Amino acid sequence: MRRIGRVLLPVLFWLGVWQLAAAAVGQELLLPGPAAVGCRLLELAAGAVFWQTALASLLRIFGGLLLGVALGALLAGLTAWVPLLDWVLTPAVKVVRATPVASFILLVYLWVERGRVPGLISALMVLPVVWGNVTRGIAETDSQLLELARAYGFGRGRTLRRIYIPSVLPYFASGCRTALGLAWKAGVAAEVLCQPQNAIGTQIYNTKYYLETPSLFAWTLVVIALSFLLEWAVGGLLRRAEGPEGGRRP
Repeated sequence: MRRIGRVLLPVLFWLGVWQLAAAAVGQELLLPGPAAVGCRLLELAAGAVFWQTALASLLRIFGGLLLGVALGALLAGLTAWVPLLDWVLTPAVKVVRATPVASFILLVYLWVERGRVPGLISALMVLPVVWGNVTRGIAETDSQLLELARAYGFGRGRTLRRIYIPSVLPYFASGCRTALGLAWKAGVAAEVLCQPQNAIGTQIYNTKYYLETPSLFAWTLVVIALSFLLEWAVGGLLRRAEGPEGGRRP
């Protein structure tokens, strides 16, 4: 009951604030109330297009997340082991981190088919975060453990499995948790600008033409719900991978 209360009470509080603000504004076009948004969300959920759109966006962004995580971890390993690659690739990754998302969206939109843009943008936003965390984890691996591994004649593979992976895993998990939110924000923003078929971002963009503010809020709630769902699923996998000490994060 305490857990339910900790979740439910803040939600009820902010719903009350939302309702009071909507009543004070008095115009649904500017700020619809929770009831109007909830009704619109139920209307949307009654159609098959809603579920197709939500699933398509989820797959696009999750695919981009996986690609960014894989590339970030791979580049971190390469730059840690090969000094020349570190000299070449590290500035490029920092440039990706500093470049505005909108610039990347417009550039990628010129190069690839619009349906692939959201996934690629999500990957680009995730890559520097995972790269930075994994690089830090490799750099902070206990040097005494590495000396012990050399003394016992561990090969590269065994050193990687027994020392580097356990050391880097908390940093990797922390980077993935941070990257989840970035992937969703960047992916939906790319959908809004590129407007691929069956995309939440396209639906959000369309609401401005018909001045459907309740629909805008409803689709935004869908984005938030899918983000929480993905965070819960990926977070569970990461906690399992981290083991009993998974709660300790850098």
